[in-house]
Amino acid sequence: MTFGYPAALAAKVSATETPIVVSGAGDPVATGLVEGLARPGGNITGVTELSTELSAKRLEILRDAVPGLSVVAMLWNAADLGMTLRYRAAEDAARVLGIKVQTLGVREPNDFEQAFAEMTRQRPDAILMVSDALTLLNRKRVVEFAAINRLPTIFENSEPVRDGGLMSYGPNQRAIGERVAELVARILSGVRPADLPLELPTRFEFVINLKAAKALSLNLPPALVARADKVIE
Repeated sequence: MTFGYPAALAAKVSATETPIVVSGAGDPVATGLVEGLARPGGNITGVTELSTELSAKRLEILRDAVPGLSVVAMLWNAADLGMTLRYRAAEDAARVLGIKVQTLGVREPNDFEQAFAEMTRQRPDAILMVSDALTLLNRKRVVEFAAINRLPTIFENSEPVRDGGLMSYGPNQRAIGERVAELVARILSGVRPADLPLELPTRFEFVINLKAAKALSLNLPPALVARADKVIE
């Protein structure tokens, strides 16, 4: 069982006869992990994502939350092909919405300071962080920088929002974990991974931190707050 594209690729290369269940690996067809969603072939199955649709949704939420939004800093792990493809989907969605993108790829923990320095030199209107192991492990640094510099943020899952970030929108991670466990159980009962289509998330959640909004002096539209599945007050 793997999380993230680098782990999935390493498993595919080194464990060619072992069933593999992936999650958080981006689009497995675009990255070449599998032949197709309905018929993955080989020894890999798991849960994939809807990167294009979700990227557009997050940017639309930011636009509704931040008056005059024109530039969004996008922070992602440039060493992870799965996350790079997700970033490109977000960049394409921003172009359609008329939003400029400040590109901030990181490859290791030390790169975050360079990204922060770039945002200090050329201030964006908000930050969108693409979530993988690297960015999630450094999420508190991102949240702290955003708070100090009074920058609205949106994330792909709720952990950074509980740490003080403004908003998140994405698949329910608990539901994904449960579905991955079910796929593992089916494989252990004798089903071949090649016969298990890769699945898309079915449950999503929108989380807002009103404490963070207040600290930013940001008056979120009541209609936007009403849409949230969870509100931190």
